Amino acid sequence: MTNAEKYNQAFCEALEIAEDQLEGLEYQGIEQWDSVGHMGLIAALEDAFDIMMDTDDIIDLSSYEKGKEILAGNYEIAF
Repeated sequence: MTNAEKYNQAFCEALEIAEDQLEGLEYQGIEQWDSVGHMGLIAALEDAFDIMMDTDDIIDLSSYEKGKEILAGNYEIAF
């Protein structure tokens, strides 16, 4: 499984959405991505990539695209 596939799977499973809903998705843009959903998403991403995210990165992860940017820039995960 590629990193992009792992990333998409974490989003889809944590937020219970279909993959076609990911592009352009933003925090609080859907009902499931509230503060509780956000922590579930962070846990899913940490598990998928075997990382421990920094508090600032957790707060900054405000969209599907921003998450990729954070993981690539701060955790050396290539997409």
